Amino acid sequence: MQGFIRNTMLAAAVAGLMSVGAAAQSSATGSSSTQDSSKAASSAGSSQLSAADQKFVKKAAQGGMAEVELGKLATQKASSDDVKKFGQRMVDDHTKANDQLKQIAGNKGISLPTDLDAKDQALKDRLSKLEGEQFDRAYMKNMVRDHTKDVSEFRKESTSAKDSDLKNFASQTLPTLEDHLKEAKNIAPKGDKQAMKEKPAAGQTSQQ
Repeated sequence: MQGFIRNTMLAAAVAGLMSVGAAAQSSATGSSSTQDSSKAASSAGSSQLSAADQKFVKKAAQGGMAEVELGKLATQKASSDDVKKFGQRMVDDHTKANDQLKQIAGNKGISLPTDLDAKDQALKDRLSKLEGEQFDRAYMKNMVRDHTKDVSEFRKESTSAKDSDLKNFASQTLPTLEDHLKEAKNIAPKGDKQAMKEKPAAGQTSQQ
């Protein structure tokens, strides 16, 4: 009789231990699942750029693409060797910067534009119809204006970007853009002086 009672108690104890083990395993599984979900959410959150950073990425990509396309046009249509060389530098430097930006955007899950926007396409179409010195003046004037804006935007992003990769990209690209602007200003006046000769002073009419 005592043996029977002892066996019954032992069986109950074993069953209790098994129940406790199963509960602990279930709890551990639930905890692990919660941690995994938390990690996934954290990872997803870290890959999202702020609205300002996303705007910069897309604007920089669009502008860089335009610089490459217009640079190619300059190598074909410019009459000045300086303008041709500048155009080739735009192709080389901005292609390199665009590739770096694509890699960063890909890592952040951001899709970049693949076509020129309407404004840049209109400019390309207008420049395509110009020849010789007319093209040189219009192209270089645009390069001074665009790079003045680019330098300002990249300088701001280099200090205010929330994403460290973008901040580094802006900081590393800024000196190149500043050099582009300096070179564009040095080339542009050659065409602007000629344009001033052809343009009558304010309030006057040209005389034949």
